[in-house]
Amino acid sequence: MRIALFITCVNDVAYPATGIAVTRILRRLGHSVDFPTRQTCCGQMHANTGYRAEAMPMVRNYVDVFDGYDAVVVPSGSCTAMIRDQYPHLHPPAASVAARTYELSELLVDVLGVTDVGAEFPETVTYHPTCHGLRMLRLGDRPLQLLRQVRGIRLVELADAEECCGFGGTFALKNPDVSTAMLTDKCARVGETGAQVLAAADNSCLAHIGGGLDRHRSGVRAVHYAEILAATGAAS
Repeated sequence: MRIALFITCVNDVAYPATGIAVTRILRRLGHSVDFPTRQTCCGQMHANTGYRAEAMPMVRNYVDVFDGYDAVVVPSGSCTAMIRDQYPHLHPPAASVAARTYELSELLVDVLGVTDVGAEFPETVTYHPTCHGLRMLRLGDRPLQLLRQVRGIRLVELADAEECCGFGGTFALKNPDVSTAMLTDKCARVGETGAQVLAAADNSCLAHIGGGLDRHRSGVRAVHYAEILAATGAAS
């Protein structure tokens, strides 16, 4: 299977370790992963704020770059949802490659039929299902299926897990007071778990929650779940 990694803007600029983790997981499972360097932004911010015409060059570029692959893996529920849900409406020729674009847990569980990726992470972890993955991609418990197979991990349930953290891309900028109130609630729920690590499928949401956790001096680290699945020993 020819697999390509779409890194996404947030990961490329601020969280490159997540893309490295995805590649490490797939290589451990015996797959090769390409990283096409002509990839750019998926255009989500543009399309979601009404600048659809400005998003179109990015949509067309995605099709040009990734159309020859059997699967495109994306370590972001948000960007995967943009590609799968909006691309076919914005640019009908994108439908085929959009259908072959998967969030990491979808690729591992549904396409490759794997839940045990050979990981070891001896820490207490709680999981926040981010909104795009939960409501648009309907990931369900796929990420948790993968985390449950990690050796040494202690998974603890997050109360009110399905409530939004308050980030929502530009929502946090346009509605800062509401966003902060939602974040405060989410951080409180995380603190109640006693976890050392908060995992999720989107680094944008993790940056938001992680910032709140840091300001509250909680000691909880926000980590993309791909980095947990890539770990093979004591967490650093």
